[in-house]
Amino acid sequence: MRTQEHTPAWKRKLRHRLLAWFNTNKRDLPWRRDCDPYRVWLSEVMLQQTRVSAVIEHYNRFLHRFPTVERLASARESAVLAAWSGLGYYRRARMLHSAAKTIVRDLGSKFPATAEAWRELPGIGRYTAAAIASIAFDEPVAVVDGNVERVLERMAGRRLKRDQLWQAAEELICATRPGDFNQAMMELGATVCLPRQPKCLICPITNLCGTRGELPQQQKAAPQQKRDIHYALDCRNGSVLFVRRPKTASLMPGMWELPEISAGIGSAEPSLTLKHSITVTDYTVHVHRVSVPESVNAKLVLRSQLSTLPLTGLARKILRAAKLI
Repeated sequence: MRTQEHTPAWKRKLRHRLLAWFNTNKRDLPWRRDCDPYRVWLSEVMLQQTRVSAVIEHYNRFLHRFPTVERLASARESAVLAAWSGLGYYRRARMLHSAAKTIVRDLGSKFPATAEAWRELPGIGRYTAAAIASIAFDEPVAVVDGNVERVLERMAGRRLKRDQLWQAAEELICATRPGDFNQAMMELGATVCLPRQPKCLICPITNLCGTRGELPQQQKAAPQQKRDIHYALDCRNGSVLFVRRPKTASLMPGMWELPEISAGIGSAEPSLTLKHSITVTDYTVHVHRVSVPESVNAKLVLRSQLSTLPLTGLARKILRAAKLI
């Protein structure tokens, strides 16, 4: 991203404008109210591949259940997964739990202060390590997520390779306010420099941008696949029947879900139909209120105990639609 305009003076101007804008326009998010490393870490893990609006409720609920790293480390995995249920990508929760155990057991509950040290923990990659270290410990290390990538490429006026993105971000980092600067870059991408129809007229750095709009579209992604799927909602004496996914499953191993059934089983018309998407597949989900034979991996769970079960996101969505939770 080295162009004639990107002189030290240009970079100082960009930092000044972006930080001034962030001071006034940053969203009031619960993990921004202090720089507690545990809360910053939790928020960054939750925000991976998930929208901010979807995270806030889960963040508050999870923090209420596990207010400290010690409480998280001492919890059972099933309890952690139950609290995480609905956020998806459950490997994140397992790695968060594993890292909490390492921090408590091996580091005496003391959080690492550098990005390099954070990367030694389970499930912590380059972005997450840099985000925590810059926000919670003021280490001048840059971050690159999807929002930052879009801002950097539009400023450069062209697509950038992965190593070029990190180099560009590192050249721009503000040494005196690295955490705020990183959050400002992410905030700009999330609220102003949008994937489609960027709000260039209100952008604080629009005259420093090499694009001022969208870059030419790259090759379109493959279309989403569509699939119909049927589940049984088997309610008995205040309990609901669930089955557990195999621990060897590639998606959501060990999580609990409603029994999947063939289309011809039960009533001709489903009692519920809803939409659900997982990665590249859009599902039309048909839910039938029928009884099904119990299997080895099946379990009847009282309605009062549903919140303690690590449910898949789809199972939780169905139970909400059926007004069972």
